[in-house]
Amino acid sequence: MILQDKVALVTGGASGIGRATAIAFGAAGAKVVFSDIRSVEGEETADLIRETGAECLFVKSDVSSEVDVRELVQTTVATYGKLDCAFNNAGIDLVVTPLHEQSIEDFDKIMSINARGLFLCMKYEIQQMLTQGAGAIVNNSSTNGLVALPGISPYVASKHAVMGLTRSAALDYAKQGIRINAVNPGPIATDLMARSANQMGITLDGLGSWVPMDRIGQTTEIAQAVVFLCSDAASYITGQPLAIDGGYTAS
Repeated sequence: MILQDKVALVTGGASGIGRATAIAFGAAGAKVVFSDIRSVEGEETADLIRETGAECLFVKSDVSSEVDVRELVQTTVATYGKLDCAFNNAGIDLVVTPLHEQSIEDFDKIMSINARGLFLCMKYEIQQMLTQGAGAIVNNSSTNGLVALPGISPYVASKHAVMGLTRSAALDYAKQGIRINAVNPGPIATDLMARSANQMGITLDGLGSWVPMDRIGQTTEIAQAVVFLCSDAASYITGQPLAIDGGYTAS
């Protein structure tokens, strides 16, 4: 129970990595607030968190809305009194297409959620953590925040933006007790990844052939890394990317 009595916030918690991490926070002893734009799936996640014995609250929220993000953090503090940990996970992908065929509308949409949304989350999370004198934030980037693939340039740009925001903010608040890091998942067994694989004409399991460990990762493998980075076991780690990719970026 390495997060006993902590309060954790997760965005994009209705499925995939966000759901797995919200459950892992609860299992580690935290009270969990999580958000998503999907209500039905959100309530399903809430039931799974409660099965761990943890307290939780689901808030329907859109990270691209400043009003929603501000109210999400305010609701967290009003409900549980503080905010110790945050996993900024909400994000979207897009159709695999060469840059010259990408629409401006799709570019703006992915940046509004993956980059602007993350900026808004950190802005209001950090404001609260400054009043407490401590906090830990983990941002969900991607291996595409460290390297790149063809056909998804706006997505790659958004995930590199996540890394820039992570590193710069970590330096801003390193002396004020707030640690900010990122996880950089490789191919992970999620619905979003399955859609991307399908667009590339391969199966989800087929992505495992890209990975030195010869398999795709599981959402729980990302979740446990996030819990670690939010815990006191990671007390001297800030401003860092953690590639959880089966060796993909080492090859």
